[in-house]
Amino acid sequence: MSSTASDIGVPAVPARPVTVVVVAGTHVRLARLAHLLSLSGIEVLGTARGADEAVGAVVELAPDTVLLDLALGAGGLETVERLMARCPTPIVLTGAAAQNADLALAAGAVDVIAPTAEHMGPAPFARVLSRHLGVASRVRVITHPRDRLRERGLDGEAPAVRRDPRRSPPVVVIGASTGGPPALASLLGALPVELPAPVVVVQHMATGFVEGLAGWLDGVVDLPVSVALHGDRLRPGHVVVAPSDGNLVIGTGLRIAIDEPRPNQLHIPEVDRTMRSAAQVCGDRAVGVLLTGMGRDGASGLLTMRRAGAFTIAQDESSSAVWGMPAAALSLEAASVELALPDIPAAVVDAVARLVVPEAV
Repeated sequence: MSSTASDIGVPAVPARPVTVVVVAGTHVRLARLAHLLSLSGIEVLGTARGADEAVGAVVELAPDTVLLDLALGAGGLETVERLMARCPTPIVLTGAAAQNADLALAAGAVDVIAPTAEHMGPAPFARVLSRHLGVASRVRVITHPRDRLRERGLDGEAPAVRRDPRRSPPVVVIGASTGGPPALASLLGALPVELPAPVVVVQHMATGFVEGLAGWLDGVVDLPVSVALHGDRLRPGHVVVAPSDGNLVIGTGLRIAIDEPRPNQLHIPEVDRTMRSAAQVCGDRAVGVLLTGMGRDGASGLLTMRRAGAFTIAQDESSSAVWGMPAAALSLEAASVELALPDIPAAVVDAVARLVVPEAV
């Protein structure tokens, strides 16, 4: 007897089901995923076995989401890049694509289903697919900026500033979540290599993916990018990304500490924790930026920075993949300004320039 949604305990189908195009490497895998999705209330509009088929199907069918189960080295990464350049659509990674998914997430995919989820059995896995695709369907995605990273978004050259060696440099703290990797690439790619301030990035990302994100960013932006290490000192012109196993805390002398997360901490790393430490240590010699992301992490931290005198920026709704974290910050009046993503780099450069004391000529 065939299974039904009620047989496996999947929630009832909504009035308008989420639609998806499934991309996988084999017909067997396509058939299995399509069957599970049909049981979970997701409408499968089409299937594809590679980048060309995937782009064609998404352009023709305009699904809410794409479920990608294709190894990155076998065309999965190419599929993400081409979809995000041609027809941006929320992409969820599973199966083969969930292995070493950091590059795909950096290239614009919005979510990854842990490989262990499928081991729970058909019924639980169907629920996992339904939940992840349902959330992804509400994500607003933007065209991936990889081909435009070298086209600087500044209207003019960066202000000529030279730092006073007697004072600590200003610090830029950036928080992001869903949709963050491409937004970070766009923002960091438009900053000048001579930026006289260290940049700290806190991106919500699953354990094991931060290293790949930092490596990818290091290869596509001019500023050097690395994962933050406990005990290192922040340096002007360098970008550090918070690791995924603790909270990045800025200490006296701009020393980095990686603190253990609190019990039941929702997001690791936590944007709020890093921004509060910046407010305490740097005061008004800091710039806070809250980019696209789901939830509220970073909103109270950005408010703490602004109350300490820092210049704070929230990404606007039109350019955000998910206008959650920036919206929460704006509701608290935590942002000095609300800006579209292309306008944020120039605002950061100008704010840093105001904080750097020119040396005597």
